[in-house]
Amino acid sequence: MSSEKFFRSKTAIVTLFAACFVVLISLGVRQTFGLFFMDFNESLKISNTAFGFAIGMQMLMWGITGPIFGAIADKYGGHIAIIGAFIFYTLGVYFLYTGPNTGIFFQIHMGLLIGIGLGGTAISIPMSVVGKHFPLSTRTIAMSFVTAIGSFGYFLSPIFTNFSLTEFGWNYTLFVFCLFLLSGLVAAYFVRSPSKTESIEKTSDQSFKEALSEAFKTKSYILLVSGFFVCGFHITLVGTHVPKYVIDRGLEDWTAAAILSLIGLFNIFGSLLSGYLSAKMSKKIILSAIYFLRGVSIIFFIFMPASNINAFLFGASFGFLWLSTVPATSGIVAHLFGTKYLGLLYGIVFLSHQVGSFFGAYLGGLFYDLYGSYDYAWYLAIALSVFAAIIHLPIREEPVLRLKTE
Repeated sequence: MSSEKFFRSKTAIVTLFAACFVVLISLGVRQTFGLFFMDFNESLKISNTAFGFAIGMQMLMWGITGPIFGAIADKYGGHIAIIGAFIFYTLGVYFLYTGPNTGIFFQIHMGLLIGIGLGGTAISIPMSVVGKHFPLSTRTIAMSFVTAIGSFGYFLSPIFTNFSLTEFGWNYTLFVFCLFLLSGLVAAYFVRSPSKTESIEKTSDQSFKEALSEAFKTKSYILLVSGFFVCGFHITLVGTHVPKYVIDRGLEDWTAAAILSLIGLFNIFGSLLSGYLSAKMSKKIILSAIYFLRGVSIIFFIFMPASNINAFLFGASFGFLWLSTVPATSGIVAHLFGTKYLGLLYGIVFLSHQVGSFFGAYLGGLFYDLYGSYDYAWYLAIALSVFAAIIHLPIREEPVLRLKTE
């Protein structure tokens, strides 16, 4: 495939690279919050339940504001939505750094403000803007680049954060995060939606309300929304609670950071492979396989003896499956309904993901405080893997009737 055919315009090139950087910064910062728990617990007296609730609220706000930022991006342009979201994100981290940052203020800053910021800067909005620049044949490949490069932030950020927390403390680390986020805000200016002359699809007269009505009358969309709940539960349970889980099992702090870094590293390969395969074969089969294999990975992790090797194998295997769901999921949404309201419709799918994320973060902390163990959270994660593997199979990967008849 030649570069001329892959990139239809200069705007597409700039948007793809800028979106990759935006997601790298946004997800890189987000991935490390679990590493701060011990410091927050000692310095700010934040309990497991309070920390889990804050992260859960963050995930929920991320999901709730995703469709809002998606609608803004669809109407006014991707850069407007992402710049606005970065302002919230930066303020949340800045107030955690300067204070007040205990009690309700911790929940507002870590949960509310950062969650709103993630709603417009993390995966869904930058990727939906990129998707508008590419035709069906290459769309999932382009989207996979966004998730893969963004995953490099997952790889680098835990390494930096673990070093910085050890050498300089949590306050300095949050200050550096503010600088990272400001660089992302600058890059967001270049994440541009295609103009009418650059658009790859025919102009549609469908309204906002008609798009929503059409989506929720489509059974395949409802199944996709339901299945993505499980993805959110999995990755937030792991990202938030694995650091403490491995320490409780007798492993070192650096092992927890290594798991998160391995997740980021192998997610690069998983996302690229998922994007490539999604352009070649059934996306629903790919999704079903990913969720099933996640369950296998968790079973191996919790039932095998605690060791660095087993921890690293989990980080690598789960990382390969981490965001590999995203290209296939967003690809199905775009294939079903087109790209005019892709930001909105994928944002709603992602809202379900973040509801799952809330429960993954909150229940993990709650179960630990109630029973002194994360076991019940892991058992629930395994059961949800089976559920998601099954529920994707009835999805029909065909454009809705409106697109067929246009």
